[in-house]
Amino acid sequence: MLARLALLTTVGAMTLSACTMAPTYERGILPVPGQFPAEALSVSAETQAQTLAWRQVFLDPRLQAVIAQSLDNNRDLRVAVLNVERTRQQYRIQRAGLLPGVNAGLSGTRGDTGQVDTSGNPVGETEVYSATIGAAWEIDLFGRVRSLSQAAQGTYFAAGENRKAAQISLISAVASTWLTLAADQEQLRLSRETLRSREESLDLTQRRFDAGASDQLALRQAQVLTEQARGDVALLSALVQQDQNALRLLVGADVAAENLPDAFPDRAVLADLPVGVPSEVLLKRPDVLSAEYNLKAANANIGAARAAFFPSISLTGSVGKASTDLGQLFDGTDTWTFSPSISVPIFAGGANRANLGVANASRDIALAQYEQAIQSAFRDVSDQLATRSTIDERLAAQTRVVEAAADSNALAQARFTQGVDSRLTLVDAERTSYGAQQQLISIRLVRAVNLVNLYAALGGGFE
Repeated sequence: MLARLALLTTVGAMTLSACTMAPTYERGILPVPGQFPAEALSVSAETQAQTLAWRQVFLDPRLQAVIAQSLDNNRDLRVAVLNVERTRQQYRIQRAGLLPGVNAGLSGTRGDTGQVDTSGNPVGETEVYSATIGAAWEIDLFGRVRSLSQAAQGTYFAAGENRKAAQISLISAVASTWLTLAADQEQLRLSRETLRSREESLDLTQRRFDAGASDQLALRQAQVLTEQARGDVALLSALVQQDQNALRLLVGADVAAENLPDAFPDRAVLADLPVGVPSEVLLKRPDVLSAEYNLKAANANIGAARAAFFPSISLTGSVGKASTDLGQLFDGTDTWTFSPSISVPIFAGGANRANLGVANASRDIALAQYEQAIQSAFRDVSDQLATRSTIDERLAAQTRVVEAAADSNALAQARFTQGVDSRLTLVDAERTSYGAQQQLISIRLVRAVNLVNLYAALGGGFE
């Protein structure tokens, strides 16, 4: 009884290895130069930036704690993870079409036809019970079902890469925001120290003016410098609050005070990130991989559209038992059915041809998007390398500016005290020194954020 069903199942399973009518996928030549325009960082064949865990790149324990917290609580990342799960289930649904659908059934009927014998006794009562196991599937001779399954698989893999890209972007954003908060805290500390110094200078100038030892111009100049510093303190206080709000949103929860920076750290990010050649780096970026999986999915859809021009063959069969006595059901009569069917497309108003045209156009769009993803990735890395190639020189130059401005300020103060130079010279020296220190903090932030962005651009940050 079950032999026939087993035979049909075997025939159906053989179709799982059927070929598809999808075009052969071949990765084309990269639409970017073979080398990055600036090799500012070390190149290592053994280790590349994308293979470094984020804890190996972000060295400050407080920053590590904040990143770990964001990976647990960020809502955008949670949505990306759920999208992966959704596409996985959709792929499983499509994949199920490759396998026979098997079901079991148990039924019973009882009725009265109204017939009687010659003596008038009713004989029309009937009672029939049956138990069946059935299977139904489409024989995928032309690969339509397999092509659809491959397309769903590509979409699933693309969602997985999008989830990786979301995590990399989150880590990069959290680290950049944390470093920006640290820089603004450092700027706020500098502004407060400057305000305190200028308030003392203003108090001294006011006493000299009251005693007739200073003119009103000097007093007004001291007041201008003091209020400028006071305005900077107010502005930076607001920026610090905004930075904390931005960090809280990225993390998805309140950040513990002990994990917030109070000044700009000296070594929060790994300074040496190994960079490989574009073919090794770009093709491993999650966004590029996602675009490639979408291209493969579109390629598979062409196979499904081509297969629609050919006949569709379906098999339905069942085996079972039938009896007029429920208690003797499984000792009853053997039953079986076998119902093959074939559907040949003759006229569909051009729908199949239009569907194939849509599939081809979708593949061409996916190809263009894949190439654009590679080009965008190349630019991301190149831009960060361009900054990296000159940032140390800028930082060293600005450090010398700060040192020279500090010496100039000290000399101007001494000459003013001795009556050699005017108050105007001292004011100009103080402004120059203050501005140089502010610029130095800004450049230090640019250098740190550049390393963060470079690490993300190279595809690092996913574990």
